[in-house]
Amino acid sequence: MGLTPASPAHGSPTAGFPAPGPPTVAALAIDAGNSKTDVALVAGDGTVLGTARGGGFQPPVTGAEAAVDALGETVARAVGDAGFDDGAGTPVAEHVSACLANVDLPREEREVTALVAARGWGRTDTVVNDTFAVLRAGQPDDGSTRHGVAVVCGAGVNCVGVAGDGRVHRFPAVGRLSGDWGGGGGLAEEALWHAARAEDGRGAGTELARALPARFGLPTMYALIEAFHLGDLTAARRHELVPVLFEVAAGGDGIALALVRRQAEEITVMAAVAAERLGLVDEPFPMVLGGSVVAARHPVLHEAILALVAERLPRAVVDVVTAPPVLGAGLLALDRLGAGPAACARLRAHYAARP
Repeated sequence: MGLTPASPAHGSPTAGFPAPGPPTVAALAIDAGNSKTDVALVAGDGTVLGTARGGGFQPPVTGAEAAVDALGETVARAVGDAGFDDGAGTPVAEHVSACLANVDLPREEREVTALVAARGWGRTDTVVNDTFAVLRAGQPDDGSTRHGVAVVCGAGVNCVGVAGDGRVHRFPAVGRLSGDWGGGGGLAEEALWHAARAEDGRGAGTELARALPARFGLPTMYALIEAFHLGDLTAARRHELVPVLFEVAAGGDGIALALVRRQAEEITVMAAVAAERLGLVDEPFPMVLGGSVVAARHPVLHEAILALVAERLPRAVVDVVTAPPVLGAGLLALDRLGAGPAACARLRAHYAARP
């Protein structure tokens, strides 16, 4: 499509955008996780015109309004990266495809959709959970397969399944309150729990009691507990313990192995329930894995997942998505606009060429 000036669509102006307005591009793709946000402006032929990265999207912490305001800052930088001027209240894109973490419940989806629409970034808007971006990134671009199951295991764990007729199966995915277990945050907590009890004698011995504090140059679990409790180490740094857990598991430690294998079981059971509820188990279907924990392909976890899937979902075709999830958000936007396989292939090539 050509880049032509657009007239205002819905919503109120976005504060801080100077005139004149930018040309309208095909798609504004947003993928926002717990720790980072990626934004891309995509032309109708799949060319990426501008990108930007921002911080995590955490409405439960900041409030939905502030979280969407932060998205707006990243959107503005992507518009600038494309070489456009920001125009107050003028849509920059025909369609906004926002795939966002922490938009897990229908009520949250409605609230964030209204806030995104009010910013006026696009003529039309779609807001969904970020699991949909991972699923789309693992599907072919010719439209032959629009069913499948995606499991995201990053900071947390989540799953979505989509049937060929459009039916969707999801989980609330708000943590232990909704029956979830694992993800990077959960694995770190479990590793710390077992290591603390191993050191003080309440639990079985595990190499984790030595390896976890050593990650930070500390001599004991007592010192590590003190550092986290008193703030010498921020809570965000607990994610650094997850690779240590996998290293210890690879060395044969029984407790570490049990934690990693349980994560594999949790991933598989979420996928199996979604597939069974949607009637997918008797036909080949994509099972797409995404998120930092599974994308790293730690052998103990990856091999355990493959073995469990082969046993419970023998017709699933497992694929690990390592491209940035904003690719999936962009593909969903191109699908919505009817851009076709060539445009999707060009967008994929852009992200395949980058780490």
